[in-house]
Amino acid sequence: MSDALDFLVKLLDIEPIEVNIFRGVSPDEHRQRVFGGQVAAQALMAAGRTVERGVVHSLHSFFLRPGDPNVPILYEVDRIRDGRSFTTRRVVAIQHGQAIFNMAASFQIPEEGPLEHQFTMPDVPEPETLSTLRDRLEPYREQLADWFARPHPIDQRHIGELPWMHHEGREPIQRLWIRADGELPDDPLLHSCVAAYASDMSLFDTMLAPHDVRWDDTDFMGASLDHCMWFHRPFRADEWLLYDMDSPNAFGARGLARGFLFTREGQLAVSMAQEGVMRLVPRSAS
Repeated sequence: MSDALDFLVKLLDIEPIEVNIFRGVSPDEHRQRVFGGQVAAQALMAAGRTVERGVVHSLHSFFLRPGDPNVPILYEVDRIRDGRSFTTRRVVAIQHGQAIFNMAASFQIPEEGPLEHQFTMPDVPEPETLSTLRDRLEPYREQLADWFARPHPIDQRHIGELPWMHHEGREPIQRLWIRADGELPDDPLLHSCVAAYASDMSLFDTMLAPHDVRWDDTDFMGASLDHCMWFHRPFRADEWLLYDMDSPNAFGARGLARGFLFTREGQLAVSMAQEGVMRLVPRSAS
């Protein structure tokens, strides 16, 4: 396990401080707000640690307020239902006395079913033939000093040009291979939480693909509104997963993106969707 992945595993090892209440911390980084994937992953971990049977099969979450990276986050879990096949949890993340995030997560006892189908995995280059994200960003090290100073627990291998570079408008499609940077313990909940963490790294960029804007543009404001995931088949987050994304719509200052995680063998492991606010803010007159 790399130091960066060890850092992520410890970040997800939230502290139980009371029955159904957990405390999570944020990394000591120069961020204006907490990374959404971190909050989603910690909230899922909080929910999962109150479940005795079953594995997560879906989560539906809303980002309510920007998270403060300088103070801990409290996760309150509501044990809504423990059924024979399905278990449901609701999690509210709280800072400064206010809810910043809420999630509903459902867990299922694994069972066999005769009805199966899935999308076919796209035909793409193998991950070993692609450069790492760090290598591709090396020419911009000086401008991206903060990025290079952070630990990066997820190995990302982008197919095609990097989505956040200035470009002519293109199709709202993005593909990359991802995996945890090292070997994880054999804990299905941890692998699902790592996937939740990684899933928020690229979806929003797919919404921006047809538009000549970047996150650091002074007249652009973007933020995730909600994030949903469905876990279909067993997978390991420390093995290569193809992250196939598209954005079918943007309208009314909101964009929608879908994502699919395929195992290297072509099995569809996870599906997800995210909506985000996309605004062009007029620059103040000089």
